[in-house]
Amino acid sequence: MIAVAALSPALDVSYVVDDLVLGEPHRPTSVVRVAGGKALNSARAAVRLGAAVTAVPVLGGHLGGLVAALLDADGVTSEVVESPTETRQCVSIASAAGGTLTEIYERPVALGDDELSQVLEGLERVAGAGSWVSLSGGLPAGAEPVLGDIARLCAAKGARLALDTHGPALRSVLGSFAVGLLKVNRAEAAEALDLPLDVELTSLVSALREAAGSDVVVTDGAHGSIAADASGLWRVALPPAAGSFGAYPVGSGDSYLGGLLAALDTGADLPAAVALAAGAATGNALVPGAAVFDASVARSFAARVVVTPLTARSWQA
Repeated sequence: MIAVAALSPALDVSYVVDDLVLGEPHRPTSVVRVAGGKALNSARAAVRLGAAVTAVPVLGGHLGGLVAALLDADGVTSEVVESPTETRQCVSIASAAGGTLTEIYERPVALGDDELSQVLEGLERVAGAGSWVSLSGGLPAGAEPVLGDIARLCAAKGARLALDTHGPALRSVLGSFAVGLLKVNRAEAAEALDLPLDVELTSLVSALREAAGSDVVVTDGAHGSIAADASGLWRVALPPAAGSFGAYPVGSGDSYLGGLLAALDTGADLPAAVALAAGAATGNALVPGAAVFDASVARSFAARVVVTPLTARSWQA
């Protein structure tokens, strides 16, 4: 079982237009609406790959009702925390002619103590020994203390906490409490550790693992990713031809996390899990809409992923 805390969900709308021209009207050639925000995108990705997922989203208003209905249609079980505030909407517009992507994301809705308490109660009901509890995305205003609360809940339940966050929230995690898995991108890791963005990736991963005391995966866009646990480090790369695929990157990082958790939840080791994660991220970029990839396509990419163990000497290569 994977339990997903969704503190900043959204109705995500993806448009594809022939050519985006500022100031001009457009009629999209494709429209995809999904239960979005990073947490719910990762939940949907994990379900597409066969995992059992229960989300605990904070939803309000008409848009919140639509998000709940879309979650149900996706096969994601949910324990909805009702909010008095309308759920936000986030829009991405892909230009077929220009190959560009324009994103308009509303800020996360602030949460009160009552809503945060209900999220913890929902996770308490869902999480069990050996299960994964996932929290991803930036934290909305007022939600900062919940990280420690969720970590303590996981410790008490014997569950494993997976985090994909950034900024002050990520800094607060390092050295503060136990995390089972930390998945971030290069920029987020470098910022949290006050290191330059161009630092060598294996050094960055090693430093982050030491600071977090957990298994770590750092993604680096088309350059792949590096994973680390107590037994070693692995470089994760798609075959060169696969790197040219995909015009719709929105949700690829979330699909990566969903793939990671779907694999780890079955008992897979970290090298096998990052292969499925990379396959899901690549499959996601083929179609508009976050985490609506074809599972068979994701698994076919996963079979082509190259996961290479890194020795102390190869770290410097």
